[in-house]
Amino acid sequence: MLKLTNKYKVIKHKKMRKILKNKWFKFVLWTVVFILFVIWIGNWWLLIGIPIIYDYYISKKVNWTFWKKRDLEKKSKLIEWIDALVFAVIAATIIRMFFIEAYMIPTSSLEKTLLVGDYLFVSKVSYGPRLPNTPLAIPFTHTFQGSTFKPYSDIIKMPYKRLAGLTNIKRNDIVVFNFPVGDTVALEMSAVSYYKIVRNQAEYLKSMDVKLGKDLKTENAYINVARKRVRSNYTIIDHPVDKTDNYVKRCVAIAGNTLEIKDGDVYIDGEKAKQFKGLQYNYHIETKAGKSLNKKTLYGLGISKEDFSSSAIITSNSRIPGYVLPLTKEMAKKISAFKSVSKVTKILDNPGEFNADIFPHDPRYKWNNDNFGPLYIPEKGKTIKIDTSNISKYKRIIDVYEANDFEIKDGKIFINGKEAKEYTFKMNYYFMMGDNRSNSADSRFWGFVPEDHVVGTPVFVWLSLDKDKSLFDGKIRWNRLLKVVKEDM
Repeated sequence: MLKLTNKYKVIKHKKMRKILKNKWFKFVLWTVVFILFVIWIGNWWLLIGIPIIYDYYISKKVNWTFWKKRDLEKKSKLIEWIDALVFAVIAATIIRMFFIEAYMIPTSSLEKTLLVGDYLFVSKVSYGPRLPNTPLAIPFTHTFQGSTFKPYSDIIKMPYKRLAGLTNIKRNDIVVFNFPVGDTVALEMSAVSYYKIVRNQAEYLKSMDVKLGKDLKTENAYINVARKRVRSNYTIIDHPVDKTDNYVKRCVAIAGNTLEIKDGDVYIDGEKAKQFKGLQYNYHIETKAGKSLNKKTLYGLGISKEDFSSSAIITSNSRIPGYVLPLTKEMAKKISAFKSVSKVTKILDNPGEFNADIFPHDPRYKWNNDNFGPLYIPEKGKTIKIDTSNISKYKRIIDVYEANDFEIKDGKIFINGKEAKEYTFKMNYYFMMGDNRSNSADSRFWGFVPEDHVVGTPVFVWLSLDKDKSLFDGKIRWNRLLKVVKEDM
């Protein structure tokens, strides 16, 4: 009886192998998978790929694997390696494009939630994978910093399209996105926003006219002259949306919210936003006469060597005694209890102080790092009234992100050649901030993040390296390995 059972299993196994190797079974299986993929993408033109699948498995008129001869009984080692390489590249590209991608945290803007040296896996399925704007590109490349070489081609440019995802962006989500003002880069000063370079040049031109007693021009006139000067003095590189630098911040406000910052605290629609334990602000630590802080004690609290070194520069330049360090509320409380410390004070900008680097870079809005808004976050389909008093907040949306022909002439706003007194938004927008509030270049500086710039959300830390430590002195942060990324870590 046992022999009959084993014989039956062998026969059944052989039949299954025969079915799996059958060309018609393979054709039907991959055609069904492909059709489901086309439905997900929503581009029915891709159905022309079905004849290719048919030819690959059934008719075999074209040799799609051109690097080897058909129906070889035995493949050479080279052919096996090429087969494996082609499969690996295609599989990795599909996974990277539609499902998950690895990123590294280079800056301290999200400390102490995400740390410098954290290596993340970012889910693209969460908010829905975005189809590439530039599908013709060298696999596994983005851009080459400091180089004019583009690892992608502009021959084919695709419009924005996002596939169905598992959820929508919610307030307090940690989000990876393409840098909104990274579409244009001055190569020789790539660390500084091109638009900031233009604004600074425009301010210089204006100040020279004031100094020389000349008649002042309009703001737009100075910007236009400044833009021409910058483009003639620097090597300018333009990038499509999906090839601008990747940033990671916390989404503090979503489309339809009204955001305001008062003395460093965020308010959404009039209510104070959630305070996370990892939130940091710059604090002034004043020590008693002849006393100083112990470096090792500070490092033990989680203060980096870079922050400690920066503190010395800040205090010497501003002639402030003591230390200026980014601290959480809990860290500030612990340091204030040190015997060598006389006072610990949070450093905040005063209300009404205008900071030209702060969005919308308009003197009529006296906003700064710690006192900002109120600002309405645009929602798709919503209409707002626009005039010269508020257009600086939404000009880039209308002109750049939503690709309209925008012009201000004789105090009037023209959109696509017609005078406009209101505008209806075509996309949702978000306001992103770092948890290291005093040391984060975020939406306070460059404004809204459009939905077509959103990449995904980090799901977990797969590796974390401390740049201040050696390999045998705790460089690997073992307590962060495979740690799930949550809104309050």
